[in-house]
Amino acid sequence: MDLVPALEEPLKKVLGPPTAKVMAEFLGLHTVGDLLHHYPRRYEERGQLTHLADLPMDEHVTVVAMVADARLHTFASAKAPRGKGQRLEVTITDGSGRLQLVFFGNGVHKPHKELLPGTRAMFAGKVSVFNRRLQLAHPAYELLHGDGDETVETWAGALIPLYPATAKLESWKIGKAVQTVLPSAQEALDPLPATLREGRGLLPLPEALLKIHQPHTKADIEDARARLKWDEAFVLQVALARRRHADAQLPAVARRPKPDGLLTAFDDRLPFTLTEGQQKVSKEIFDDLATEHPMHRLLQGEVGSGKTLVALRAMLATVDAGGQAAMLAPTEVLAQQHHRSVVEMMGELAEGGMLGGVEHATKVVLLTGSMGTAARRQAMLDLATGEAGIVIGTHALIEDKVQFHDLGLVVVDEQHRFGVEQRDALRGKGKQPPHLLVMTATPIPRTVAMTVFGDLETSVLDQLPAGRSPISSHVVPAADKPHFLARAWERVREEVENGHQAYVVCPRIGDEEDDPKKSGKKKSPEDEAEKRPPLAVLDVADHLAKGPLHGLRVEVLHGRMHPDDKDAVMRRFAAGDADVLVATTVIEVGVNVPNATAMVIMDADRFGVSQLHQLRGRVGRGSAPGLCLLVTEMPEASAARQRLNAVAATLDGFELSRIDLEQRREGDVLGQAQSGARSSLRVLAVIEDEEVIAEARQEAAAVVAADPELTDLPALRTALDALLDEDREQYLEKG
Repeated sequence: MDLVPALEEPLKKVLGPPTAKVMAEFLGLHTVGDLLHHYPRRYEERGQLTHLADLPMDEHVTVVAMVADARLHTFASAKAPRGKGQRLEVTITDGSGRLQLVFFGNGVHKPHKELLPGTRAMFAGKVSVFNRRLQLAHPAYELLHGDGDETVETWAGALIPLYPATAKLESWKIGKAVQTVLPSAQEALDPLPATLREGRGLLPLPEALLKIHQPHTKADIEDARARLKWDEAFVLQVALARRRHADAQLPAVARRPKPDGLLTAFDDRLPFTLTEGQQKVSKEIFDDLATEHPMHRLLQGEVGSGKTLVALRAMLATVDAGGQAAMLAPTEVLAQQHHRSVVEMMGELAEGGMLGGVEHATKVVLLTGSMGTAARRQAMLDLATGEAGIVIGTHALIEDKVQFHDLGLVVVDEQHRFGVEQRDALRGKGKQPPHLLVMTATPIPRTVAMTVFGDLETSVLDQLPAGRSPISSHVVPAADKPHFLARAWERVREEVENGHQAYVVCPRIGDEEDDPKKSGKKKSPEDEAEKRPPLAVLDVADHLAKGPLHGLRVEVLHGRMHPDDKDAVMRRFAAGDADVLVATTVIEVGVNVPNATAMVIMDADRFGVSQLHQLRGRVGRGSAPGLCLLVTEMPEASAARQRLNAVAATLDGFELSRIDLEQRREGDVLGQAQSGARSSLRVLAVIEDEEVIAEARQEAAAVVAADPELTDLPALRTALDALLDEDREQYLEKG
């Protein structure tokens, strides 16, 4: 690769092994270039102080403040029984609030000498609460007084950059490391084509890097960020545009439904008319299917907006045109459920080759890992001969042994559970690349769709079909108001007495302790803080059956049950032979029991916003109104409670997905979780920078159309290679 050696230099050489090791382990930074692209999170003005009043709990913070007073106390303890224990308490202030710092034992001597009243310093540590007051215990600090000390030189300029830091490496140490490598910024290759950069009045890259790390004015920061946002948006969009361009070059078989075939027969059977949205989206899909290159479409719709019906009609159109359609579901429970509902919707049209089958009928087969050998062999035979027009399954469908007669369409349900390797393996099953339809029930803001699924065209279903009932949602603060929780169980009883059913969802199964690998796992800070593991299905089910829901038929469902047992439980619940189903999130996706009207989510703060929205979509699927209760022990002021209040306040999934995005770091959204690669977005905020992303997408499409191989833009090609190293190539495609 023709990358500039200076930026490829390993940090180990420049900063020494110990610092480089911490940077690699905790911040994912390995080279000089990585460090130059580790931008400050915010800036402090030297004369100004941080707002101590709004410090976040349990987070690692850096504050600039002045010492108001310092007191040394002695005390007796187990380690120092003769009253020789020492505790230094320092109060710092910034005009907006005060914060207590504490140092113990031998750690008191240095701060006692240095932190005198009137001293100004930067302090870094984790905010905790002691005696109802915020404090930092043993914070690291850096004095900010100018007495010929090199600190002031290092922090030259009026603005102090504060970097995303870790407990192992404070912001100012990162700042010093950045100053060491900053001269190399001059050699940074500029990925933006000169015409684009000049046309939009953006800084050259070396200058932007200099200004973001060493700004003299706020305008410097703005200019630098504007430039760096463009880099990120543009390079990412070029990668996606190249993928779209490559896909458009692939040949595919056009699939047009025949006039009076299976699709027409199916539409005639439907007991209702399609919503406007379903008709519009179906038309987009049919237009794509009729072209000679593969469709790549993302179908996103609210929980219950009828995506499955739209997908099924596309599958029937493909069968009409002589091809086969495959639907991939993320779990066996879901594959079985899709299979059941497709067969029910199609009726005798799904009985191809059987006595009851009618003209145009086809065979619908299920293929999952846990099927018996004979059933599996028969299903595979039906696929190979073309007898089965539709197959529904888990990734068992992707195994080498599975052969299709003529695979024309692949429908992937719940995109975020499928990796690109699987998508590609399934594509490879067709004689020519099949058409691809990806369905997701997690509504995605337009910009995220452009950024993450930029290689897919997007269709949105945003109306609910007629007959869907409203769902009311409430937060139940179990710790502050225990009687609210008691009332929640009474509400569940009332729903059951009225002939309905209820779900209770818990974050954990409850038999993990048997697994030595799991119990030795490090706890997350939240778990440590709460000193209580998340509530478990088995314990909660037991407690409810013996206590608040005594006398009701309570069943349990979780991912570690045998598939047959899971299926049996789901069938009993669907048939109304169980009143309350206590489950993990296995019910999150696609479970359809119209008679279930209530859902109680225990430890709701342990779930993400979109997950809560998905879960809630399991109730209110019939004619009776739905009720969703979000139970939490988190205090009123916590971020977790605000998140739950937001979920309770709106049923609009697109609105929630924005909230979710604003609260999580973008990295999660951009597939960091799936790829293990750090998010490549550092200054681009997917929600705020909608315009930049939309414009970058247009510019990228134009650049790629004119020069698909980027022959005339070597620096852009280099930036792409850096973005799309192996990991990231995957992450882009995984979405």
